[in-house]
Amino acid sequence: MPKYGLVGKTLGHSFSKHYFEEKFQKEGLDHTFENFELTDIEEIQGVFSTPDLVGFSVTIPYKEAIIPFLDSLSEEAIAIGAVNCVALVDGQKTGYNTDAFGFHQMIKPFLTNEHERAIILGTGGASKAVAYVLKKIGLDVLWISRNPNKEKEFAYDAINEHMLRACKVIVNCTPVGTFPNITDSLPFPFQHLTDKHLCIDLIYNPEETVFLRESRLHGATTLNGLSMLKEQANKAWEIWNT
Repeated sequence: MPKYGLVGKTLGHSFSKHYFEEKFQKEGLDHTFENFELTDIEEIQGVFSTPDLVGFSVTIPYKEAIIPFLDSLSEEAIAIGAVNCVALVDGQKTGYNTDAFGFHQMIKPFLTNEHERAIILGTGGASKAVAYVLKKIGLDVLWISRNPNKEKEFAYDAINEHMLRACKVIVNCTPVGTFPNITDSLPFPFQHLTDKHLCIDLIYNPEETVFLRESRLHGATTLNGLSMLKEQANKAWEIWNT
C-alpha cells in the first residue's frame, strides 16, 4: 500500500493529512498518509526507512535542514535553497520545491503595475521560495528579520511610511499568528497601508490572522495561504506519481 506523509516538528493542525486522505477517499485510492513529527532533523533517517513510502512534504522548521540528507535536488530547489517535497524512487531521495509553484499560482491574479517592490517578513525556508517567485516576476525584494545580517535585510522597526510607499506587496512568511496563538501579531505599522497594497500571509489557520485583519482594515487587498497550500500539494502529488 503506497504511503505518503508530512515531515515537520508540530503537525497536529496540519493541512496535508486531511487534504490527501480526502483525496484518496474521493478517488478510491488505497493509499495512506502519515504525519512524521521530528524533534530533530537527524530523525529523518527513520522516515526514509518507512515501508512503502513514495514521498513526503516538508514543513517548518526543516525545509533547509533536510537538504544534506538528500541524494539530489531539482534545479528549482537548488536555486531557492529550500525543499518542501521529497520523492523516493529506487532508494534515491530527491528534493523539490513546490512552494514556489503554489505561491506563483496564488499571486498571479492579484498583481498590478503598482507592484514593483515587495517586503518579505521572515527569512526561513518559505521566504526563500516567495523571494524566488517575486524576483522571477520582476519585483525587487527586501527582507525583514528579527536579526538582520545580510544585504537588503532590515529590522522590524525599520519599516516606515517611506518603505511602504515604495513597496506595495507585503508577504508574511513567519508562523506568527498561527493557531492556537491567533492573537499574536508582528510589529508592523499598519497605518501606512493603502488600497494599493497587497498583503499576503502564508498562514491558513486561522483564515484571517491579526496581520491580515489589520491590513484589510487599513485598505489593503489581503490573501491567506490556503490556495498556495492546495496548489503546492497538487504539484507534489504530480511529482510523486510521475
